[in-house]
Amino acid sequence: MKGKYEANMMKRVDVELIRKIRQKIADLNPGIPIVFMEVCGTHTMAIARAGIRQMLPDNIRMISGPGCPVCVTSSQDIDLAIAFSTLPNVILTTFGDMIRVPGSYTRLSEMRAKGCDIRVVYSVYDALEIARENPSKEVVFEAVGFETTAPSIADAIVRAKKEKIMNFSVLSLHKTVPMSLRALLDMGDIKIDGFLLPGHVSAIIGVKPYRFLPIDYGIGGVISGFQPEDILFSIAALLKQIKEGPQIQNQYSRVVKEEGNVEALRAIDEVFEPCDSYWRGIGIIKNSGLKIRDKYADFDAGMRFPVKVFDSKEPAGCRCGDVLRGIIEPQECPLFARACTPDNPIGPCMVSSEGSCGIWYSERAYRVREVQI
Repeated sequence: MKGKYEANMMKRVDVELIRKIRQKIADLNPGIPIVFMEVCGTHTMAIARAGIRQMLPDNIRMISGPGCPVCVTSSQDIDLAIAFSTLPNVILTTFGDMIRVPGSYTRLSEMRAKGCDIRVVYSVYDALEIARENPSKEVVFEAVGFETTAPSIADAIVRAKKEKIMNFSVLSLHKTVPMSLRALLDMGDIKIDGFLLPGHVSAIIGVKPYRFLPIDYGIGGVISGFQPEDILFSIAALLKQIKEGPQIQNQYSRVVKEEGNVEALRAIDEVFEPCDSYWRGIGIIKNSGLKIRDKYADFDAGMRFPVKVFDSKEPAGCRCGDVLRGIIEPQECPLFARACTPDNPIGPCMVSSEGSCGIWYSERAYRVREVQI
């Protein structure tokens, strides 16, 4: 008997179209081992819930990449946010997932239990409102995310400057996706035959930032939507590229434009500039982060509060970094579903809704997924 999710999914998908795409995949299948990486954590979730892996031929393998912003945030940066939460007169605001991510020695949820003023917000604008309502407090927003969240953070900083809300500042831990793909390929840890490129990020940055993949590495990519039909069609397109040559294709053209979202990009450029950034499992990637420009330094928490952290370390035994690089699948980590569970996460990949480990752990709820298509 199909679960509720499967029943709802079957109402939404075009069953006949999926049959046709699966046949197309079978026709294009070269019969040799093929590895495609889905970069986006939302794609990982969609692939798991729709049973995409079970729909593919055995020689075609989907692996997850560094597409979860919570997961790639380093222990050192988490320790930094924790240090900010201990400052007197500071309210630290953060997204919900971040409060449970372990740092080197503790996590934000534990610091809140000890009395630190740490508040979960749904957007940066909630944090800005908290600053308006608490003029005698310093409100720091922990900004974690890719290009999708950066425009709203930039807008909030511009608003704060315009309204002279000087007790509001941002700890920018933002990362940008394209340079991480270059770093992965330069590391050469795993053979990748093509990328399923993120839809949400691409809606902001457009198509051009990925053009280096076929030019510099001879590897193609397809920007994909999130419905099962989108993902299967994109996989078929990647298989066709193996035969005809790599390129960057935009399957998600109903949302993603060649030039991206020009206004959002302008907002990012107004407030942020590129900087080097440390990614969990990968290391420092040049120009893959976003720091606040000098003209908005009054709203840069890192500039206003000289907080330093030392002796940061990764959780013992956790192989989240290897999962993020596609070296192993989650169940290959010795802690997976044993010491590390959603109720007791040891690594960030088990915390986030977009984390591969959490998704794989929950996938047992979608076991009835080899839908009769």
